[in-house]
This record gives sequence, C-alpha cells and structure tokens, in this order.
Amino acid sequence: MIIDKEKYTAHIIENEKKILMKQIIEKIENVLNYHTLEYTDFLDPYELSLSKSILNGFDIGYSVFGGIEIAERKILQLFPDYMDSSLIESPVAALELNGDLSSLSHKDFLGGLLNLGIKRTKVGDILIYDESTIILVKEEIQDFVLLNLEKVGNKNIKIEEIKISCLKVPEIKYRELKDFVSSTRLDIVISSAYNISRTDSQSIIKSGKVKVNWESINKVSKELEEKDIISVRGYGRCILYSLDGRSKKGKLKATIRILI
Repeated sequence: MIIDKEKYTAHIIENEKKILMKQIIEKIENVLNYHTLEYTDFLDPYELSLSKSILNGFDIGYSVFGGIEIAERKILQLFPDYMDSSLIESPVAALELNGDLSSLSHKDFLGGLLNLGIKRTKVGDILIYDESTIILVKEEIQDFVLLNLEKVGNKNIKIEEIKISCLKVPEIKYRELKDFVSSTRLDIVISSAYNISRTDSQSIIKSGKVKVNWESINKVSKELEEKDIISVRGYGRCILYSLDGRSKKGKLKATIRILI
C-alpha cells in the first residue's frame, strides 16, 4: 500500500512539520505493508496532535510514551492492530543527575546534551527537582549519555539510570503576574508578560520566534484562550492562566504565569 502523502499533509503550513508528518506516514506504510513495529522520536504536543489526526484514518494501533503521564514530549509507537500494546516495552529511559545543580536551569541541562552531538528529538522532558534532575531520553542513546555526560554548564555531575516507575511529578515553578489587558491578542499578552512594548512584541511574533501550544504563530492579532501556553524564544514560556472579569473601564483582568 502506498499512501498519498500530499493528501494527508496539505493542510499543514510549516514545511518542517509537513516533512515530519510525511516521515510518519512512511512508518504507517511499513506497519500496513510489513507488519512492523515503528517508533518516532520525541514529538511535542502539536506534532503529536497532527500525527493522531493522520493515524485515525488508518486501521493500525498506536500508543504514546513520555516516561510520565504529564510529559509534554512523547514518543509515538505504531503497530499492527492485532498486536497487544501492553506487551511492548517502553522506548524511554530515565537518567538521574546529581551534584551541585542548584544554579543550573532547564536550558543548561538541554545544552549539556546537545553539546554531545545529540539531536533535540532524542530528548524528552527534563524534570528538575530540588536535589536532582531527571532527563528522559530515547532508550537507544542512554548508554552514550551515561558514558559521555560528565558536566552540565561548568558543574561536574554524577549520572545513573533509574526505573521509570520511580519517577515523580516535579513541582512546576512560576512567577504569577496579574494585569489588566485590553484584549487577549497575542501581542498584548506577550507585552504584558515580559514588560516590553507592543511594537517589540509584534516584531518578535512576526520574526517567527513565538509558539502557541507548540504551534508556530506569526499573526500578532491571534486571540488567546485560558490555559494557552506561549513560548517566546529568548524570553521563555508563559501561560494565560485565567481571565477574571473586567475592570470598570472594560479591560480584562488576566492572570499570567511565567515559568521559571
């Protein structure tokens, strides 16, 4: 069976995502034609949503693995519909880092991995706790990471494999901002969250540095909804957590959580 890839990806605007979905369609073809078990690399929630919309058009089974239930980045597993997915082992490995980690951030841990030549798609969530950090990686690279990751930033670290079943959900740390905004337009929310001008926020959006719920957005007037997650390259990530009525002048009372 050969699948018309253009038919299933015509609605996708980003060329990078279109290419990724075509690669996943090739995996679907392998499952249908050769009854193989196929895995993707780690996908973000938007990529996973695109994948599922395509997969639902075919008679094959699929499941996701992220290490923990709330993981953002997950591996998609494709298999013949007659196969029992509970018998398939997880492709995710958990590695625990210990040492003097107090001054290190998510960016430092990710940078330490990328500096080894590892592709971002091979790395899942990075879970930061008070005393240690867990990095979730594709099982195929775990031995390489165990042998080669000795420093993060300028800190020496100790690393060991731990059981996925031992993982706990880390506390999400954020700074909460309450502000009155004229609307939920993307440029207005970014301006409020990061205390920058509307002109600057519009420039950032138009330059392709913003994602909403992991989808690249370059439309400054996009209206946001409660719980939307906004990622701004160079600034970080925030959540339009809640909208709590209006002021006497008609402005919206917004609660924005800025992840730290």
